[in-house]
Amino acid sequence: MRRCFHGCLLCLFSFVIGAVSMLQAEDWPQWMGPHRDGRWNETGTIDAFPADGPKILWRKPLEGGYAGPAVAQGRVYVFDYLRGEGKLNNNPGVRASFEGRERLQCLDAKTGEKLWEYVYSAPYSISYASGPRCTPAVHEGLVYIQWALRQFVAECRWAKELKQEYKTEAPMWGFCSHPLIDGNKLICGVGGEGSVVVAFQRKTGQEIWKAGQASEQGYCPPSIIEMGNTRQLIHWNADKIVSYDPETGKEYWSQPLAPNYKMSIMSPRLEGNYLFAGGIGFVSACLELDTSRPAARLLWQGDKSKSVCPVNSTPIVENGYIYGVDQPGQLRCVELKTGKRIWETVQATFGRKDARPNNSGTCFLVKNQDKFFLFSETGHLIIARLTPEGYEELSRARILEPTNECFGRDVVWSHPAFADKCCFARNDKEIVCVSLAK
Repeated sequence: MRRCFHGCLLCLFSFVIGAVSMLQAEDWPQWMGPHRDGRWNETGTIDAFPADGPKILWRKPLEGGYAGPAVAQGRVYVFDYLRGEGKLNNNPGVRASFEGRERLQCLDAKTGEKLWEYVYSAPYSISYASGPRCTPAVHEGLVYIQWALRQFVAECRWAKELKQEYKTEAPMWGFCSHPLIDGNKLICGVGGEGSVVVAFQRKTGQEIWKAGQASEQGYCPPSIIEMGNTRQLIHWNADKIVSYDPETGKEYWSQPLAPNYKMSIMSPRLEGNYLFAGGIGFVSACLELDTSRPAARLLWQGDKSKSVCPVNSTPIVENGYIYGVDQPGQLRCVELKTGKRIWETVQATFGRKDARPNNSGTCFLVKNQDKFFLFSETGHLIIARLTPEGYEELSRARILEPTNECFGRDVVWSHPAFADKCCFARNDKEIVCVSLAK
């Protein structure tokens, strides 16, 4: 491990994982899994929890943060914030300022034993300042992380302070765009003039290309699709969805789509040649992508009575239907080609069928074989089947307490990881490993 300093502690770093047996089940090495699509291909998982609740393999103390864990080669990487003096005030219109330290911990996936940690100074000036947002990305023995405020990426042979170099500022809710590894490139939402998205040579840190103009970078994680006989990098900034050539940064096409408060959060989802995105302000759209060249046209646009407009979680698109949580908190099933709403429920998000919808209600969805695992903002892990016929809840268990706050209610907003027949989930006080093995 190497520490890098520039003036005050503006440090970039890497962590060599070391030799670990590769004979493992599918890992969860980044946000939303190995393919960033919220799909867990593990077999032999339970269809319902035991009567006395799920088997808890371990719990370990943790501090604040929204960043979900990553799991790779028998190790868990989790990012939190050791806050100094100051009261946490979740006011969506005000930045909270703290002196504190961000920490990356590496834990043994079987036992939760801490193998190492890295702690560094990280003053905050953002709204909802609980802690870092971005899930670590693990690839070929290296861990890439991204601050909530001073955004940067790192690898063992290079270091960059992106906020300074690209003359960008942290958005109101911090840097949230989970970095994407694509071959020899590390692609990040950055911000600044002509640098909304930047690709770095991941082994040297050298800039390969930068691209994009927008009023703000937004919060969307970049993703790669293949359509129109072309690999395309998709990124939704505060103003529009843009397709780039991932090798050069050349823009192929764009579609205006501007959510309220510049909150372009979800990563657009592709099925067939239909690409869907939606966000706060009841803003959503489905694009029909050309199958012969990189191009797109608007198929439909949503509103309060149509589609689904997620705030904190990225939907799953399955067999022509979108399953996602709308801005008021209803889990909805929506027909992809038309935007027609098929059904809705608040049970998954708020725990009761008769619960009232509530702003920014959140539930994280992961598809596993013929069922879904849902992690609710109430701290419940839910096993359910989602089909066009309806929501069928098979089992639920509270695995964590909601330790954060939003609009007067207690919440836990962090995407869990699924690996080794287990669920790894965190709040602002602990991380838990739950067995999901039959």
